[in-house]
Amino acid sequence: MMVKSREHEIIRRWFMAPGLALQRPEIELGSGDDAAVVRIPPGKRLVVSTDVLTAGRHFPADAAPGMIAHRALATNLSDLAAMAAEPLCFTLALTLPEADPEWLRDFSAGLAPLAQHFDCPLVGGDLARGPLQAAIGIHGLCPAAGAVRRDGATPGQKVYLTGWAGDGALGLASLGIDAPGVHLNVAAADLPESCREHFHNAYFRPEPRVAFALAAAPLLASAIDVSDGLLSDAGHLAAASGVGIVLHPERLPFSPAARRCASQATLVRAALSGGDDYELCHTADPVDEARLMAIATDLDVPLTCIGEVISGEGVHCPGFGIEPELAGFDHFAA
Repeated sequence: MMVKSREHEIIRRWFMAPGLALQRPEIELGSGDDAAVVRIPPGKRLVVSTDVLTAGRHFPADAAPGMIAHRALATNLSDLAAMAAEPLCFTLALTLPEADPEWLRDFSAGLAPLAQHFDCPLVGGDLARGPLQAAIGIHGLCPAAGAVRRDGATPGQKVYLTGWAGDGALGLASLGIDAPGVHLNVAAADLPESCREHFHNAYFRPEPRVAFALAAAPLLASAIDVSDGLLSDAGHLAAASGVGIVLHPERLPFSPAARRCASQATLVRAALSGGDDYELCHTADPVDEARLMAIATDLDVPLTCIGEVISGEGVHCPGFGIEPELAGFDHFAA
């Protein structure tokens, strides 16, 4: 007689459903065995990334499970976008204080739309009792010639940003959780409904810029997704490439909701140090700007030139004092 544990029944019911166990020719064996078996097509390379989201650190513990799921998968897909890699599949390691069927149902449902949109099946993982956290391992494919990396920036290139800057940090503020120096003009509870919805989606439902990255890949010299703030993440580009980067705060693109609900000083701080935007910061040759802008327009993705690459090192913001607390998010800061 075969005995099914509750753990295996949870996995079968909520994480091996058709909406997540999608069929792709590369997936020889998905969920249900000790490990997945994946074929790498000829002429391709495997791109792998992992992020873990922990309650109380990356999201409020009482956040809606569907929102937690969407954010967990979207932030990992954003890492693939930064490498201009096509999503292939993902794994999920989930720890829960208790196995609440309604919570599991909503969490599973929150994963499915992104998985289906990017044809990115769930192929395995783990489930355990413990503090609430979700760790996703994402796998993608890039051409054998190589992925877009952080170390391709050279002096004379321009620096571009997709989407809006600072909305992730303002989204946290709308939940009543302020990043250093990021405060809304009104109490979170008094935000207009349109602003509340915009910031809620910005934080919990970031849009991975995969389509833009794949279309623009031949034009991208270097790229990174903005998770820890522009100062920190542009700094990673600069360090990897051995160059300096100049960012112009007056060029930063802010959403209408952000302009309505925060001061200019707050907007700049949110963009430079707030993090959680999951937009692409990338460099490209000026001669390619028209083509980049055309791709962005075709995909309805805002794209703004926010700076340039120079000889030297570090990130510079003319006319703006960079304070130590603006360095960006650090899990182990004092």
